[in-house]
Amino acid sequence: MSFSRIMNRCTPYLFLAPAGIILIFALLYPIGYLTFASFFDWRMGTPFASAEFTGFGNYLWILQDPSFFESFVVTITFAVSVVVLEMLIGVGLALMLERPIKGMSVFRTIFILPMMIAPIVVGLVWRYMYNPQFGIFNKTLKKWGFDPIPWLSSPDWALPSVIIADIWQWTPFIFILSLAALQSLPKSALEASRIDGATGWQQIIYIKIPLMMPVLVVAGLLRIIDAFKVLEVIYIMTNGGPGLSTEILSLQIYKTAFVSWQLGRAAALSNILLAIVMVITITMFIYTKIRNARLANAQATVENY
Repeated sequence: MSFSRIMNRCTPYLFLAPAGIILIFALLYPIGYLTFASFFDWRMGTPFASAEFTGFGNYLWILQDPSFFESFVVTITFAVSVVVLEMLIGVGLALMLERPIKGMSVFRTIFILPMMIAPIVVGLVWRYMYNPQFGIFNKTLKKWGFDPIPWLSSPDWALPSVIIADIWQWTPFIFILSLAALQSLPKSALEASRIDGATGWQQIIYIKIPLMMPVLVVAGLLRIIDAFKVLEVIYIMTNGGPGLSTEILSLQIYKTAFVSWQLGRAAALSNILLAIVMVITITMFIYTKIRNARLANAQATVENY
């Protein structure tokens, strides 16, 4: 094999090498160190060299801790609720604002603004609005003759209140991606459906949504991953309370590490959360591949027919 041919084959890998090295040190090394630390009884303020090796002791402690399962249920409830509602509202807004109307740029700017605000600021703003004495929500309820609601001090209302704040902040993300997907749809399919007499709802259900599905799957996956690791908004609004009603796994990891000073157990919790997110991600990728394969087979069958 000639030298030029060898260089042609190696050139792509040479260009990828810097990114690969950065990825190893920025991603793989921290994950490996986190996994290694989870097998030790390591506490804040003590050198790692003096930590006692416990094997799977931290994981066994987590599985026997009732608060872990309660936080796990809260995390699943929070993630599913925000992703489903954000997808419905975001896609609905994109379908409503798909057509060019007056003031479209103003509407888009208004919808995008919440996503641009820092999570800590979002938590503070919503905490003030939920304030039982001078918050805007209870003030409005009193003016309308209703009793005030303990938004953040009641276990029944705290989690829905946090969910509402997250929906307000991240629905614009789904809206932007959905609107981009709608504007990139093939005009021929829509025109053909109009010629065949399809109504607006039929176009949405049978044409637009199926063609948007690849984008929606990616958007939903990104939001699920982010919902599992959200921390700042819940920390500012409720700090996981009252009780454990809003304590998701990421907040439990923070408290285990920086309140209880148990770094080994926090590392084990982090690995469990990472495993959950990886399972969801792999499942979504498998679903996407199966769906694309079915669509390709159906298209090939139609063309052969």
